[in-house]
Amino acid sequence: MKEYDGKKLVSITKEGLEIDSSEEEKKRQEEEKARFESLCKLMKDVLGDKVEKVVVGTRIDESPCVLVTSEHGWTANMERIMKAQALRDSSMTSYMVSKKTMEINPSNNIVIELRNKAEVDQSDKTVKDLVWLLYETSLLTSGFSLEDSAAFSTRIHRMIKLGLSIFEEEGGAGDDDLPPLEEDTPVPEGENRMEDVD
Repeated sequence: MKEYDGKKLVSITKEGLEIDSSEEEKKRQEEEKARFESLCKLMKDVLGDKVEKVVVGTRIDESPCVLVTSEHGWTANMERIMKAQALRDSSMTSYMVSKKTMEINPSNNIVIELRNKAEVDQSDKTVKDLVWLLYETSLLTSGFSLEDSAAFSTRIHRMIKLGLSIFEEEGGAGDDDLPPLEEDTPVPEGENRMEDVD
């Protein structure tokens, strides 16, 4: 079914969604786009080829960000179905899966504060962790599956430590290629940390 009652049906999970807006709203959107341009560039640099681009979105109301697919690419549900096929064509899968666009919500407090932190220091490890967490949580909320659940849980644990004011020594493992959780926290250190927490 392509249209209903003379109106063309559009998937909201794909890019190119246009919502009618007034001239004042269009002007505000352009200002927000310019204000968040540096954050979009930083997020794209951090995520690399995981996303095709990072843009300021207009479709989001409450969430900080969302992942959408290209107009002719697979939806999240179609991607799950195709990954489950036993005799799928892997070359076609990699082509169709790779076209994700991240849209950020400029009115969300998380995105605003992330932009403020990034303006102070773009190489901040916490900023990079937060960008990855936003990407991975938007994968889940947009209906995709996590590629590396171990790295996701490691980042979550690191954020929990920050929230509990548990600071690790400098010179630990890098944030680009996160090792598995067991290697990240050797047993003797883990025991010492537990004693510190107690």
